[in-house]
Amino acid sequence: MEELKWLEVSVNTAPEELEDVSAKLIAAGVTGLVVEDEQEFQQFLEQNRQYWDYVDEELLERMRGVCRVKFYVTDDPDGQALLARYAQSLGREYTTVPLTENDWAYSWQKYYQPMEIGARLYVVPEWMRAEPVPPGRTPLYLNPGLTFGTGAHASTQLCLEGVEAHTQAGFRVLDLGCGSGILSIAALCLGAERAEAVDIDPKAVDVAYENAALNRVDRTRYHVQAGNVLEDQDLSRTLARQRYDLVLANIVADVIIPLAVQVPALLAPEGVFLCSGIIDARGDEVAAALERQGLHVTRRREKNGWIALEAAL
Repeated sequence: MEELKWLEVSVNTAPEELEDVSAKLIAAGVTGLVVEDEQEFQQFLEQNRQYWDYVDEELLERMRGVCRVKFYVTDDPDGQALLARYAQSLGREYTTVPLTENDWAYSWQKYYQPMEIGARLYVVPEWMRAEPVPPGRTPLYLNPGLTFGTGAHASTQLCLEGVEAHTQAGFRVLDLGCGSGILSIAALCLGAERAEAVDIDPKAVDVAYENAALNRVDRTRYHVQAGNVLEDQDLSRTLARQRYDLVLANIVADVIIPLAVQVPALLAPEGVFLCSGIIDARGDEVAAALERQGLHVTRRREKNGWIALEAAL
């Protein structure tokens, strides 16, 4: 069977004209509009937060100020006739890019490449798992899903460097705000015995388990649940019954600061609390909150305006 071909049609516009352009295309019969603008992109990231760690600063910068509408027609006489009708109703310039059906289905994968993190980790998109792994590197396979990006977010890179530095065989790990599970699964790949993961978003549970399965991590070693440790006292008490050698929180400063109250009860005697997702302007504020709870900040990592802190009792 001959492969179906498509045209991707892009209409550049201004933010204040976006609604009018979309309305005209819908009235002309277009279905499946794709809106690309900075606000929509930020909303997309928030709604799919379990994947956010795979969106990098370069892509965020490319989306700054962008405002366009895209739609698709078949690349044949019927599609060309539809496009002419849509263009007449629209009354403005547009550009087209030819796509095959395969291009359309998988074009987002071009944003992903394997990444070397620290001295040992090698983060690999799951469709590239057949590619060779550099000597001395431990692969961590992930399915980024529907999000975009050429690499991990700076705060996640900082956390992964910390996970690599502290994980030892037999360690017990707690991942708070686990998202895709990237941090706790990395710890398990590096030799941790068991990991517990929690996220406020129920969608993160399935995502983390899917990524764990890609790395042959089964549920005897990895448990993921939805919950809010700041509001659910039963959950907090349950977690505190098992002290952890490494507690991870790649969230934001406004969550880490109140979370600091619970951290001492979660740590094993020589355990480490590793937190990130902190913009550089709030690093001292988070460090002070940890110190107030009897935690001593032992290291501060920085990258691209983001900060990761390590603390111990």
